[in-house]
Amino acid sequence: MTISVKLREYLDQNKVKYSLITHSAAYTAQELAHKMHISGLEIAKVVIFKMDGRFATAVMPASHQIDFNRLKEATGAQRIELATEKEFRDLFPDCEVGAMPPFGNLYGLPIYVAKPLEKDEYIVFNAGSHTDAIRMQYTEFARLANPIVVDYTH
Repeated sequence: MTISVKLREYLDQNKVKYSLITHSAAYTAQELAHKMHISGLEIAKVVIFKMDGRFATAVMPASHQIDFNRLKEATGAQRIELATEKEFRDLFPDCEVGAMPPFGNLYGLPIYVAKPLEKDEYIVFNAGSHTDAIRMQYTEFARLANPIVVDYTH
């Protein structure tokens, strides 16, 4: 599979400048950082979670982890838990499982970006497959995704 058609069309329609990078298969964000010879802080890792029973997208640097108590506090949710691949695979029909782009808005999901990611001039993320990544300016991502930025990682 290559770049998500939905993602490519969205970026192109919005005249976003981006680089598509094809690489050998990487199944974790840290592995992607290693293969691309960049810091895990520049990789935008996507984690799907359930917030009071509804799916949502968490986007954070690859080297960070979710602090569920902080995320719960920041969102006002009563219950937050990781979604399983089986639970969310059908939400992203044009993506390989685990290679979803950070544009949850394209799939009807709210996006929660970890505050440290805002510091990056550019971000790199999976483009719907384990062998394709996109590099683009964070400001362009924020303009199109309109994420909720909160401090929920460690």
